[in-house]
Amino acid sequence: MYTKNGKPLQVFGGTIYSRSGKVVGRIKGSKVFGPDGRYVGTVVNDRLVYRSTDSAAIGSPFATASRAGMAKASSAGYATWGDEPDIPD
Repeated sequence: MYTKNGKPLQVFGGTIYSRSGKVVGRIKGSKVFGPDGRYVGTVVNDRLVYRSTDSAAIGSPFATASRAGMAKASSAGYATWGDEPDIPD
């Protein structure tokens, strides 16, 4: 999985991690919510895209440990409606 602009992400058991291994959020349906329960983005064709129309959604807070980082190349940007999500790195 990648962000809209091509930053690589790791997915393990429904939890998404940044390239450095920090928790980005959990997938709930097509939406991703951060550890604080706030909307992070929507999954569109294996891309995480921030959509302001979905940002009113709220998930449940959760706790999880970080993972080891990864060495994965970035991908080309993706032409879809929405913005690049704010990913911790």
